[in-house]
Amino acid sequence: MNFNLTRFAPTPSGFLHLGNLYSFLATKVLAEKHSAKILLRIDDLDRERYREEYVQDIFETLDFLELEYDLGPRNLNEFEGNWSQTHRASLYQDALEEIREKKLVFACDCSRKKIQEMDSSGYYLGHCQDRRIPLDRKEVTWRYNALETDFVSLKSYPNQLDNSLILPSDIAFFLLRKKDHQPTYQLTSLIDDLHFGVDLIVRGQDLYSSTLAQLALAEKLSKAEFLDTTFYHHQLLKGPKKKKLSKSEGAAAIQTLRKSGKKPADIYALLGEYVGEQSIEDYPTFRNYFMNRIK
Repeated sequence: MNFNLTRFAPTPSGFLHLGNLYSFLATKVLAEKHSAKILLRIDDLDRERYREEYVQDIFETLDFLELEYDLGPRNLNEFEGNWSQTHRASLYQDALEEIREKKLVFACDCSRKKIQEMDSSGYYLGHCQDRRIPLDRKEVTWRYNALETDFVSLKSYPNQLDNSLILPSDIAFFLLRKKDHQPTYQLTSLIDDLHFGVDLIVRGQDLYSSTLAQLALAEKLSKAEFLDTTFYHHQLLKGPKKKKLSKSEGAAAIQTLRKSGKKPADIYALLGEYVGEQSIEDYPTFRNYFMNRIK
């Protein structure tokens, strides 16, 4: 079993932490095992949270840990000049037009507060679907019409195929266009993976619902190549309070560890503590640990 391309796709909304490192290392192990190249794809379309120092941190962290990749930008200037998602805006807009033509979405003007009031779970359950709000009205989002989706097929690594999955409640009517007319992550991630030819996607278990959403959308857009993509959803690293590591909380930021004098071996050892494996001290020992997990 060989793959052509996988990717590491951090968001520049904070400094990389140990959870991001785990994801990159898992990607690297599988890429080496299956002769795939690695693309560094930085998801920067959320310009409100974008900071240059966060992008620079990605390059500095990968360089500090001597982690190589095959395709993508090598520095901030290359990224902003050629690789930013802003350069692929026309691809996203073309997809939104196709989505509109195929009537895959409905307009919604609900606020987060209203959604919470309608259902204590906080999940949006399709309230606006029967209201027939014009898609061109100001201050509306576009939501996927989940009632048109039956089952979703997922190819999971290493060799599992499930044809009977349904969109979970937390993402059933997922957003495809925001009120400012910008595409959402579910759309841009799908279009980017198609654009670059990614056929192996490694991501955390917290993005499992997103995987199903993107597969459902790809099926409606007749993107057979994405439907043939293989996914591996890895474990999430948990902090002291058993919550997943988050950039917004500055959890276990590698930059902080680096500036405090930690060496790469120290960071690998700390990663080992988080996953409960004392033998991790460098990339080869992480690879051995990870390979044992996926057997």
